[in-house]
Amino acid sequence: MIRRKRVFEILERGMPGDTLSIVVDYGIILIIVLNIVAVIISSFNDLPVLLTRGLSIFEYLSIGIFTLEYGLRLWTAPYKYPSRRFPYLRYILSFMALIDLCAILPFYLPFIVGVDLRVLRILRLFRLLRILKLNRYNNAVELIAQVFKGEKEKILTTVFMTGVMLLLAASVMYYVENAAQPDKFPNIIATLWWAVATLTTVGYGDVYPITHIGKVLSGLIAILGIGLVALPAGIISSGFIKAISKEEQARQEAVPKTSSPGAKQVCPHCGKEIE
Repeated sequence: MIRRKRVFEILERGMPGDTLSIVVDYGIILIIVLNIVAVIISSFNDLPVLLTRGLSIFEYLSIGIFTLEYGLRLWTAPYKYPSRRFPYLRYILSFMALIDLCAILPFYLPFIVGVDLRVLRILRLFRLLRILKLNRYNNAVELIAQVFKGEKEKILTTVFMTGVMLLLAASVMYYVENAAQPDKFPNIIATLWWAVATLTTVGYGDVYPITHIGKVLSGLIAILGIGLVALPAGIISSGFIKAISKEEQARQEAVPKTSSPGAKQVCPHCGKEIE
């Protein structure tokens, strides 16, 4: 009988030397990538019948594998949270478990509750969330969350400044252009669309000022937008540099130092002393 602890080791990220766990990791990664490709292909119209059937069979197989994975991870939750109460509930409410659930739930939902076909098509888009399952094998999402958490005060400040700038720009442009273009600038809320397109320097060209004052103001707002939009990008970039530097420093500290005679060697994976 397969031990629960061994199942947990297989499902977790494979450690060097654990061939079965590494094979399972790469197998799940391959299935996730193929699922994203299948979602993209299924968006085309008039697909061959054979290809449509193949995509359906692959979807059933994927759902079966992801459901089994979710069940086994729930079963091995006590090893995931060994020193905490309610390990099963903690796993169910964890971020990756919610992603796993969102990856399989849209398939089972129509069988449980009657769902309109339009809603069903929207639910199928949740299959794209399966790409977030790759976070188990790559800490990219975790790194992004750390950056936003560490720089949240600065980011919130820039978001607040951007909101104030958008509101001021929309208000001023409304009073300047409303008389000349009542259909393009009917109110401040509608003018916000022009403000967003101008501040971000996108400039779709569907709404633009025609008065001389409006053109001057539009140019000034676009110039201010260049610096304002660059602020969050700079804050996030510096946050990534700090986070990556911390990870690199922690990785170097985990490597055992053998330069001095008699120094103890510590395993960087389990933390135990190597004899």
